[in-house]
Amino acid sequence: MGKMTAMAIAETELSLEDQLAWHLRGNFYPPVPIEMVQPCIDAIDAAWEEDWDKEIALPENTYYKGQPTAPAWAIVEQHRLDTWLAEED
Repeated sequence: MGKMTAMAIAETELSLEDQLAWHLRGNFYPPVPIEMVQPCIDAIDAAWEEDWDKEIALPENTYYKGQPTAPAWAIVEQHRLDTWLAEED
């Protein structure tokens, strides 16, 4: 269900910020905090630039393996952002 919903969201005319907010709040339990929208956008941008190891700043009091940053690949993987990386037909 989550993948299909993400694909449907990505096809809307909503802004990327709104698409990701909807995805993070609706496709995860518990919902991912809305503060993760910008790090997800940054991770998507890094992935499109093929900079998968780029360190992305996380929101205050959010840590990845004890660090306040996470590599783009980890954010993409853990937040299931592959829908926003698919090549358009």
